[in-house]
Amino acid sequence: MTSYRIFFEMKREPFAADVELEHILVTPALNAVSERMHYAMNIGAMALVTGEIGSGKSTALRYVTEKLHPSEYRSLYIVATTGAISELYRQLLHTLGACMKGVSKAIMLQSIKNELYELVHGKKLKTVLVIDEASLLRIEVFAELHTLTQFEKDSKPYLPIVLAGQSNLVDSLMYRASMPLASRIVARSHLEGVSRAQMHEYLQHHLAICGTAHDIFDEAAVTAIHQGSGGLFRKANHLARGAIIIAAKNKSMTVTADHVRMAASEIF
Repeated sequence: MTSYRIFFEMKREPFAADVELEHILVTPALNAVSERMHYAMNIGAMALVTGEIGSGKSTALRYVTEKLHPSEYRSLYIVATTGAISELYRQLLHTLGACMKGVSKAIMLQSIKNELYELVHGKKLKTVLVIDEASLLRIEVFAELHTLTQFEKDSKPYLPIVLAGQSNLVDSLMYRASMPLASRIVARSHLEGVSRAQMHEYLQHHLAICGTAHDIFDEAAVTAIHQGSGGLFRKANHLARGAIIIAAKNKSMTVTADHVRMAASEIF
């Protein structure tokens, strides 16, 4: 166990990214994402989740998809690239367990649909495709992506899709070529930096996960973390953990704003 965890009597690494599903802090914003995703999934349409880097998009996706019962849903998660749509098809085929190489887009698309048809009709499962970092996708990919959802002359909504990415994802969907895809979006969520009060709650929540019984951040430290992170959770994690390490080195049982400012000098 690291010295700072010993110093603060922490049972686990503080402010880590791999928080178990049951320990994710359920905020109003997270509930809003969940409601919109479930609405789109229930009608076989598309949902859009946007936000700045570190605002909690991937955590929100994990929270929703990991709560889907495996006997009812097959969740297909891929991380977008800047490649052609054939690259996305290969990723999806790999996720489906049907890898194919050196074949045409048309054959890959048909293979994907065959796999999905088997899931829906053969195994009686609902499906959802989640594309994280979708703001990386080319416009040419957006122009074709909607064809994945077309079954039986576009009458069967077998594959709802969730697109998640930075705010410029919306700009990409405004292009004329993207309109067949964008027209299928029925729910949109945008994650922003949280308030100071919400940040304080977040810090306390993560301390509790670590087994720390009391709040080790003083009021000025909370303010410094909130301001330094812009209310974004990922940067707040780095600042909070860095400040804890510095406080422990200084044998201080309280994390102060000075500790946060020193931690800030180590990160971007």
